[in-house]
Amino acid sequence: MTTSTTTIYDLKQEKTSNSTVPLPTQASAVSWGAIVAGAAAIAALSLILLILGTGLGLSSVSPWAHNGVSAMTFGVSTILWLTFTQLFSSGIGGYLSGRLRTKWIAVHSDEVYFRDTAHGFLAWAVATLVTAAILTTVIGSIISGGVRAGATMAGGVATTAAAATVSVATTAGSGMVNTNSESSSMDYFIDSLFRKNASIDSKAEIPITGTLEVARIFINSIQTKNLPEEDIRYVGQVVAQHTDLTQQNAEKRVKDTFTRIQEKLQDAERISKEAADQARKASAYASLWLFISLLIGAFVASISATYGGRQRDM
Repeated sequence: MTTSTTTIYDLKQEKTSNSTVPLPTQASAVSWGAIVAGAAAIAALSLILLILGTGLGLSSVSPWAHNGVSAMTFGVSTILWLTFTQLFSSGIGGYLSGRLRTKWIAVHSDEVYFRDTAHGFLAWAVATLVTAAILTTVIGSIISGGVRAGATMAGGVATTAAAATVSVATTAGSGMVNTNSESSSMDYFIDSLFRKNASIDSKAEIPITGTLEVARIFINSIQTKNLPEEDIRYVGQVVAQHTDLTQQNAEKRVKDTFTRIQEKLQDAERISKEAADQARKASAYASLWLFISLLIGAFVASISATYGGRQRDM
């Protein structure tokens, strides 16, 4: 009797125990809290290091000749600093995303490794998107800086000659001195047309209307890139009247002066195109190296997350 009662009691206890002890539940494969924490660390560290790099970079350059680092050194140091920023910030953020994630029970080690890698990559991705959203203007200026610079310079070359010559005409009509370099160059060319022999004592001044008319003729010729023969003869007559030159020599001076103006404008256009091309190349190189540094950051964040995950499971 006693044996039967004890057996029934044990069965009841076992049934009660089996019904009250909960089975272990499987945690989610994605710990968004850990991912957001890692992303916040990556974004914050990247911002701090970028600000520090900007300060160090500005302190290393100088507008004075033979002072500061060269453009090549500055570019290489910028690339290295961006790469270091991605390495350090992504490494810390990826480690945190792996270390802070939920511990997975009864999961194969290969699956744990994959999930940790995914956590690090997602932390880097969220941080990159947040940084891009905050610094949209900066990234846009890097990508389109070369294009805008080229368009601005190309448009500026087309109007330099006309604007400078108009400034010459305005200066001559108002009697004011213009210190603009392009205007001063055109002043020099206009004055060279009416230059007299120093051995001739002549105090006759050239009328303003004459210089204005010559300036308008040059404006039209610069825009059309051609000086018509009738304009050459007329300007030659004006020059011959106010100098000791013959009509033939005056026309030759007009042609030579116009040729010099065209050469100067061609040089200015060449310099502007070279500057635009350098800006384009700089923008392309910056985009490529930014792409490479971001890929390095994604890789480091993924690897660091696996290390943090192993530390979490120990």
